[in-house]
Amino acid sequence: MRNWNGWWIIILILLVIDFYVFTAVKFLAQNNSDKTRTIIFSLYWLLALSAVIFIIVLPYTNYLEDHAAFRNYVFAIIIGLFFAKLIAAVFFLLDDIRRFAVWLMSKIFPKSGVDFTHENNYISRSAFLTWTGIALGSTLFGTLLVGFSNKYNYKVRKLKLSFNNLPSAFKGLKIVQVSDIHSGSFTDKTAVKRGVDLVLKQNADLILFTGDLVNDKADEMHNYMDVFDKIKAPMGVYSTLGNHDYGDYTSWPSDEAKKENLERLKKIHGELGWRLLMNEHVILEKNNQQIALLGIENWSAFGRFPKYGRMDLAYPGTENYAFKILMSHDPSHWDAEVRPKYPDIDLMLAGHTHGMQFGVENPYFKWSPVQWFYKEWAGLYEEGKQKLYVNRGYGFIGYPGRVGILPEITVIELT
Repeated sequence: MRNWNGWWIIILILLVIDFYVFTAVKFLAQNNSDKTRTIIFSLYWLLALSAVIFIIVLPYTNYLEDHAAFRNYVFAIIIGLFFAKLIAAVFFLLDDIRRFAVWLMSKIFPKSGVDFTHENNYISRSAFLTWTGIALGSTLFGTLLVGFSNKYNYKVRKLKLSFNNLPSAFKGLKIVQVSDIHSGSFTDKTAVKRGVDLVLKQNADLILFTGDLVNDKADEMHNYMDVFDKIKAPMGVYSTLGNHDYGDYTSWPSDEAKKENLERLKKIHGELGWRLLMNEHVILEKNNQQIALLGIENWSAFGRFPKYGRMDLAYPGTENYAFKILMSHDPSHWDAEVRPKYPDIDLMLAGHTHGMQFGVENPYFKWSPVQWFYKEWAGLYEEGKQKLYVNRGYGFIGYPGRVGILPEITVIELT
């Protein structure tokens, strides 16, 4: 049975924030006409109560379950409004603390001759803080709305990685990494195809996919088979599984149905022409020289994500190869197991984090809330002779957009 105590606590929090922010809205609208204030207040509560009603109705309707794209947009707007109001509320709280301090001082020093109940600034600090809160909250909400248009704005990131132990035949090897397709989130097949065309345009020798082909179910790929089966490379396309591929985040009529879904998904990799590596390795050969490519199932250092990966199965047999590449979906695997136990893994490729699809990136600064949870969350990381690259993801899940952290196609040249 649904935990209604927790459900109502969420609704109560939303309403408390709504009423608190409304006090600031009333303050800012006090000089407007009665008609204008009525319009402003009506629109405010229309949006606020619509969000609450949506949350209440959600468990009782199948429409949202069957129309995931619509559901995700509505959720994104509700969550965006919540955080916008939360940011604004912080500034309103600061102003209330200031006003309380002024009131308290007037009580402590009633005969000081100083009027603590008024400020003589050109614009009172109360108005300044209130407008600042509204402006920052509105800016956040606006960026989330603009981010809807970035979800198919694929960015090609190119880098050269140098390794002293790389066999000479593999010097200049071009690898394209793609990760986190999440086909169940797509709504624009033409845009997705443009991304695949970008992948092919890189003329890679080898293409590696590091997990999360779907959100939950294998049939999410049905409409995109004729898009992703175009991905080819002279040395092959290899893939592995991510945490979403196992169907752990949706309900199934039986355990058997869940197992059948996973088996179907494995076959889809093969139908695409991809070699799915399930806790195993392959040897890549070029001009009579060889390197090892390992691929494991999902392995996470965090308990809420599955540990299906088995390095003890994938690694044996690769010891005598001079250079090794590991495909492992979750970057937390690098610090937790790969570096301490397998110091001869030269390059690990991961994905999973999506850069949280929200953050700031420029040549001088990189930030996302996901870094509070993942030490390695986007881009290149190096420890000693070992390197990790975390792809920002091709697709999206949950929030149907990207702010600052764009979908990525990675081109790695080995030198």
